[in-house]
Amino acid sequence: MDDALIVVDIQNDFCPGGVLAVPEGDSIIPKVNELLAAFPLSILTQDWHPIMHCSFASSKGLPPFSLDMETSPPSVLWPDHCVAGSQGADFHRALQSWRARYIFRKGTRKELDSYSAFLENDGVTSTGLEGLLSSLGINRVIVCGLATDYCVKATALDARKLGFEVVVVENAIKGIGAAPDDIDNAKKQIREAGCIFAQSGDLVSSTL
Repeated sequence: MDDALIVVDIQNDFCPGGVLAVPEGDSIIPKVNELLAAFPLSILTQDWHPIMHCSFASSKGLPPFSLDMETSPPSVLWPDHCVAGSQGADFHRALQSWRARYIFRKGTRKELDSYSAFLENDGVTSTGLEGLLSSLGINRVIVCGLATDYCVKATALDARKLGFEVVVVENAIKGIGAAPDDIDNAKKQIREAGCIFAQSGDLVSSTL
């Protein structure tokens, strides 16, 4: 077994109707389900934040989308989202989550956020996913999910940094695009790191 599918954060709070919704974020779910059916080894990541998490604007007494000037570089402070055990933290009901072999929860510590499935935002602390995949003989990861310009990008870049081959499924990701060039810039960074983009149909066909 050489490949693992990583499905990033397809949770209610990141889909339309959620508190931090990615525009049309749920539109990728049919493609993601096809990928989940095709790849025997798949991992779902799940933001799972405690109350008063460091990424919440409310924990700093600031309005959502303010910058946290205590971090370097300054990071965005978000509305309270994906609170552990809440409906917003649940996987979207259309996602065939039962197909996944593993679930990795991230951002579980109050004082440290985690965009990437591999490393916390300090860039050092491991989530344990690298060790699991290495023990299973995985050389290549297939990345899809939400959001292109945040957690998908961070997961892809860290996977490359850790030595995995990385394929990002271009028609199974969606971005926030808070600034006009955010999504394009994220894709550029992903490519420059040595990741490649592919379409879900091509990847599914290759597993048949």
